[in-house]
Amino acid sequence: MAVAIDRRAALAGLLATAACGGREQPLPVSAMAAGPPSYAYLTPLRLAVGRIEIVPPTDPAATRTMPPAPLSPATVVSAMAQDRLSAAGGPGSARFRTQLATLTRESAASGGVFTAATERLTCVMRCRLEILSDEGAPAGFADAEVRRTATRPAASPAERAQAAEEIVRLAGADLNVEFEYQLRRNLRSLLRAPPSPDTPAAAEPATPPESAAEPASMDI
Repeated sequence: MAVAIDRRAALAGLLATAACGGREQPLPVSAMAAGPPSYAYLTPLRLAVGRIEIVPPTDPAATRTMPPAPLSPATVVSAMAQDRLSAAGGPGSARFRTQLATLTRESAASGGVFTAATERLTCVMRCRLEILSDEGAPAGFADAEVRRTATRPAASPAERAQAAEEIVRLAGADLNVEFEYQLRRNLRSLLRAPPSPDTPAAAEPATPPESAAEPASMDI
């Protein structure tokens, strides 16, 4: 009898090990920095305008974020604009708008005895930079949009929150690349080179208002 029990225990252990080994493990929480990502280390995108305004989204549907979500997509889009854009001086102004910044999730597998529950996450970010004349007339624009999807373990609230933060950070990195590409493609004539070290910097960083595209897609 003792031998039979030992065999059953050993078999159960092997099955549990196999089930755990087949799971895709998310990045450790310690590998992610606290707060929204910073893009300040990158070369600023200097525009020949007198002022840049960052306008937050006003439609709740445009920033739908399904919890748990330690980092909201809208926060990441705004951080990118504030870190990357600066006014080099000139006529007119620029207005940056977050048009869409959402994080949605749906069940991919409910899980069972030997399989873990998983869910599919989708993060979409879309923004527009508008150029306005001194009279407020439209003088150009650039759109950028990215979409990230991923299927991640969802056995616990901690796993779900970690997966959400990971995909939002990756989507933010995608948007940063796509936005610069669209800016250089559509508004190249307004871009100015960074000032030389011997020249005093006179650029005004992009700031939020006082009150208050070719899409890119990737699977992870």
